Amino acid sequence: MAETKPRGLAALLLALTVVTGVVDAVSFLGLGRVFVANMTGNVVFFGFAAAGETTLSVLASLTAVLAFLAGALAGGRLARRDDDYDALRRATTVQAVLVAVAVVLSATLGAGTRPGSELLIVVLGVAMGVQNAAVRRIGAPDLTTTVLTMTLTGFAADSKAAGGAGAHPLRKVAAVGAMLVGAFAGGLLQLRVAMWTALSLALVLILGVLVVLWAGSGATAGKGGSAA
Repeated sequence: MAETKPRGLAALLLALTVVTGVVDAVSFLGLGRVFVANMTGNVVFFGFAAAGETTLSVLASLTAVLAFLAGALAGGRLARRDDDYDALRRATTVQAVLVAVAVVLSATLGAGTRPGSELLIVVLGVAMGVQNAAVRRIGAPDLTTTVLTMTLTGFAADSKAAGGAGAHPLRKVAAVGAMLVGAFAGGLLQLRVAMWTALSLALVLILGVLVVLWAGSGATAGKGGSAA
């Protein structure tokens, strides 16, 4: 199997981590305090809402979880059919289409109405589920693109201060920084400009990753043809 170079792959996964920060900023700030990528947060929010917290929505949290599961199911099917990086290419293509749909929806329908918000939660939840399933197959535990708990745990537990080897400490720090940058940029655009601009930023990043992935695929195919 022809694989993407580790350094190139790490950069692409960091870009997708920025996307997660942007999209979750949009969903939390603009779609009713719900996440479309961080499912741990949604499960907790669901519990809070069920307990009577009126600023949270049981329906929104449940919708996000179900949409994410649907996306993960689709991403898992792509992963079963292809090798690791071909699966990532195809999943990112699907994700780009879904985020493009979200950009159009946010610019036309907006998120002010309940149906509009719920539709955006579904579209974005599916998109992030597809991403997560494809990245999961790559098997980079400190670059999951959607969850930082294990990344932070690994950074601390594997550090020299804890008696560990401290493998890839900069990559772990970069993953946290990427999520923070995405959340800041997405939050800034959501709060001060418009939702569609934040989602457009996410789309640009995804398209950039997609270009690199497909360009690498074409180069690999060309080498394979020359060797034949």
